[in-house]
Amino acid sequence: MKMNNTTNIKQILANSSLDRADIVRLLQAEGDDLLALFQHAAQIKKRAVGNKVYLRGLIEYSNICKKNCYYCGIRSGNPFFQHYRVSSWEIIDACNFAMKHRFGSMVLQCGELQSDVFTKNILDAIRLIKDVSGGLMRITLSCGEQKPEVYKAWFDAGAERYLLRIEASNPELYKKLHPQDQLHHFENRINALKILKEVGFQTGTGVMIGLPFQTLEDLADDLLFMQKFEIDMCGMGPYIEHEDTPLYEYRNLLLPLSKRYELALKMIALLRILMPDINIASTTALQAIDPNGKRNALEIGANVIMPNITPSKYKSSYHLYQNKPGRDLRIEDELQYAISAIKNAQCETAFGEYGDAMHFLMR
Repeated sequence: MKMNNTTNIKQILANSSLDRADIVRLLQAEGDDLLALFQHAAQIKKRAVGNKVYLRGLIEYSNICKKNCYYCGIRSGNPFFQHYRVSSWEIIDACNFAMKHRFGSMVLQCGELQSDVFTKNILDAIRLIKDVSGGLMRITLSCGEQKPEVYKAWFDAGAERYLLRIEASNPELYKKLHPQDQLHHFENRINALKILKEVGFQTGTGVMIGLPFQTLEDLADDLLFMQKFEIDMCGMGPYIEHEDTPLYEYRNLLLPLSKRYELALKMIALLRILMPDINIASTTALQAIDPNGKRNALEIGANVIMPNITPSKYKSSYHLYQNKPGRDLRIEDELQYAISAIKNAQCETAFGEYGDAMHFLMR
C-alpha cells in the first residue's frame, strides 16, 4: 500500500524504531514523501556523524576469483577478460599518492581466493602499506570468505576493517544468485561475518538493490539484518547487469536503471535512520547511473567516499558490471571528482582522518 500524503510518512519517521512494514512503506515513497524521507535521513546523519566525509583510497588489487557468482563480471566462469594482480611497486606508488593527498585509509578489494599464496600476498600488501605510511594508514580489506586463522593473521598484521557483502540476506534469493555448491553457501557467508567481528575487525557488509526476483520485503529484511547484526560500515548500491553473466538472462525482470538508482538512495537513507552512527559508503555503482550519484548519496546519508587509485592500466579489467565509470580516469581526476562531490553535497572532506566507525568505537 502506498502512502498518500507526507503527514503519514512523517508519522512513521517520528517513530523511535521502524518495523518491516514501516520500511516497506518508506521504500515506496514518492514525491513529497520521498523528500521527507531524505530530509529526515540527512538530519540524522548531521546529528549522529556530522558533516565530514572520509576518504578511502581504493585499490582493486586483483580480478582473479575462484567464485562463479551469477551476477559478477569477474566470476571464474567468464573467459572474456584479462586477469591481473597489482604489484608491490604499484601498491607503494598508490600508498605514496594517498599519503601525499592526506587520505586516512586505503581499501584492498579483490576477487575471492583461498590459498597460502593468496594469504601471503595480502599479508605482504598490508605490511607494505603500514611500512610506507609509517603505520599511519588505516586498511580495509574486501577479500571474501577465508578461514578464521587467515582473518586473524591479516588483522594482526595491521588491517583494521573488513567489508564482506552478503548481496542478499534472503537465503532463497541468495541461491538464485549463486551456484549450488559449498563454495557459494549462504551460511558460510554469514559465519564469515560473525568470525570477522570476533577477530576484532570493524565489520561491514552490503547488498545489491534492484536484483531480479527481489522484493521490497527482501530489501526491508536486508536493512533489518544489518541492524540486528550491528555492522559498523556498509557498502551497497544498485544492481547493474553484465552481459557476460548468467543473471543477464533475467534482465527483462529488472526495474529501469533510474528506479534502481532511486531505490538505492532510499536504502542508504533508511540505513542511516536505522543505524545513525555507522559508516556508509557512497558507491561507484550510483555514479554509473547518475553522474551526481555519489554527491546525492552524501546528501542523504553516506559519509565515506572511495576514490579509485588503482593503476589505470588495470581499471578496465576489474569489470564487475556494465558501464562502470572511471575506467579512463587518472587517479588525480578520481580524487578531484570525489572532492567536488563532497563540496557539492555541502560536506567537508576529512583530510588526514581515519574515520573509524563511531558505532565500533562505542561498542
